[in-house]
Amino acid sequence: MTPTSTRKVVVFSGGSAANSLVDVFNEVIHNSACSVNYVIPISDNGGSSSELIRVFGGPGIGDVRKDAATEFLTLLTGTSELYASVATPQAMLIRSILSHLYLEILKRNRPPSSTFNFQSASIGNLFLTGARLFSGSFESAIYLLAIMGGVDESKTAVLPAIVSNFSHHIAAGLADGSVIMGQNAISHPSEPTALNQTIEEICEHQNVSSLSNGGNTIIEDANLPGSLPTLRRPNIAFSKASEEPLPVRIDRIWYINPYGQEMRPAPNPKVLGAINDADAIIYSIGSLYTSIVPSLILQGVGAAIARPDGPRFKVLILNGSLDRETGSFTASDFIHAVARACIESQGRTIKLSEEIDKDCWKDYVTHLIYLEGDCVPMVDKIELWKHGVESVRLYGRKGDNGTMKYDGKALAQALGAILGKREKAVKSRRNTLER
Repeated sequence: MTPTSTRKVVVFSGGSAANSLVDVFNEVIHNSACSVNYVIPISDNGGSSSELIRVFGGPGIGDVRKDAATEFLTLLTGTSELYASVATPQAMLIRSILSHLYLEILKRNRPPSSTFNFQSASIGNLFLTGARLFSGSFESAIYLLAIMGGVDESKTAVLPAIVSNFSHHIAAGLADGSVIMGQNAISHPSEPTALNQTIEEICEHQNVSSLSNGGNTIIEDANLPGSLPTLRRPNIAFSKASEEPLPVRIDRIWYINPYGQEMRPAPNPKVLGAINDADAIIYSIGSLYTSIVPSLILQGVGAAIARPDGPRFKVLILNGSLDRETGSFTASDFIHAVARACIESQGRTIKLSEEIDKDCWKDYVTHLIYLEGDCVPMVDKIELWKHGVESVRLYGRKGDNGTMKYDGKALAQALGAILGKREKAVKSRRNTLER
């Protein structure tokens, strides 16, 4: 066990929901004297990330940094009011990176059929893309953003789950044999999802070598010829509030190449190193199958988490509500999905009808933190205890959309207690967090 003063924690995260817990993790860093490595998937292909992938290729960066056209131009020309609080050397660096990106945008524009769409674009995502194109390295882009943001990487670091300058997509196989291609279509599609296709039917379309615009003009972009149309489709506009429910449960998640074929990518070596050095693993709130599982199914991740001399604490923070991906899931279903993903990362494919030994749950999850309230996933504390998982109940508050929210102070206290340092009792429950 690492000395208390140098505890190390790995957080599997991703998506906007987990962003709301950054302050909680910062409090844990301060109170428990530890450092945190955030492991973020790069399979996002929705929102502004979908347009950046279409034009420039590369990894999905929406989960790494969470109307832009006018703001982009003012930042580019140096006239933005945002520069008022930024040191001149830093402002010049920002302008240089954005200028490089703008030049690349102009080089790739093919009007009228293909021009860059600034709708919903994030300045942070644009900066990361510009830095990646300038340096040739996604990790270097994250490092530069961290420096400019004043992040102390000895205490906090962001690790992309995969180190690559290429796009990595995921697919979901449903219990009825149908397949959904692409993270956005799985989690919050911008249009009704085709759920009646099997993997064989989807692969029949691999000979589609172009994407038609209006049926007349061929769009030239960064996608490889023959890429699946569903992976080339822009997903700029989508709504998380109105989600088409899945007819059946998700069976498993896997990575695919642009033609829909399954592949098993290796993780960022720094991710495995962080897990091997960690005292604790935290699975944060968020979309289970598109934010957490994509990092867990990478080769060797599950084995590193389950090592006898590996992380002592493995904490799952249960969502305060159910979503499109989890339907009617219980807490046991969440844990089962985490365990299954970790097992499959070790080279074993588990069929839907195949049961995994529940006694292995504790190899991947030792503690469950959950909320008491309406519409939260049901928790069977006795069943979890039988299989080595300790349950910690917290009280939150119902948000405007009817879902339960975590109290930041209470959650930080619970995490601190699990890590071995109990904090003073918290009287207030009213500081709610987004989910």
